[in-house]
Amino acid sequence: MTKFNFNTTAERSKNMSKIRSKNTQPEILLRKALWSEGIRYRLNLAKLPGKPDIVINKFKLAIFVDGSFWHGYKWDEKKIKIKSNKEYWLNKIERNIERDNENNIALQKAGYTVLRFWDHQVKKDISTCISIIKNFIEKF
Repeated sequence: MTKFNFNTTAERSKNMSKIRSKNTQPEILLRKALWSEGIRYRLNLAKLPGKPDIVINKFKLAIFVDGSFWHGYKWDEKKIKIKSNKEYWLNKIERNIERDNENNIALQKAGYTVLRFWDHQVKKDISTCISIIKNFIEKF
């Protein structure tokens, strides 16, 4: 693993330190919606690859709510727009995408179905996200 060392502004550092890895607003929205539908789940199970945001063990379903920037939403378009610390961010995000794929494969090998939602998808159209989950559960 390559270590990157670069100087950054205090403001940037402060902003980056506030970014959460779990219990994000989209995750909480999705969890509340699932709970109100009577769907029970577990959170961030460390025993599973990738530590899914939501796990519904009864149906072997692992759900991730991916941040658009960190997980590379429309990455081919966005990566050319990065201006500062380009090498660092390209490596960082591309490794995140690679890790997501590795975790998907490992979870599938363990018998889980993986659903991934983008954070903006959950915020703007939670009903579709819930419908996708409920449709999977109904087919089980």
